[in-house]
Amino acid sequence: MATEQTTEQSQKPKTGLAEFARETKREIAKVTWPTRREITLTTVMVVGFALVTGLFFLVVDTALGHVVSTLLGMTS
Repeated sequence: MATEQTTEQSQKPKTGLAEFARETKREIAKVTWPTRREITLTTVMVVGFALVTGLFFLVVDTALGHVVSTLLGMTS
């Protein structure tokens, strides 16, 4: 089975750089690009989620730091 695949691959004609560029251009034309509104909304959501997550970890880290300091008798 492995020899069949290598035989099939070696029989395919090699294409040049120009043909590769044309095929790439055709494939890029098929892409559905997001609208400016979709990009803005997604960006705002990502930044908002990052801020909420950062705030959550700040609170958890501060609380755990306080607990560990208290347990070790290192309260200030």
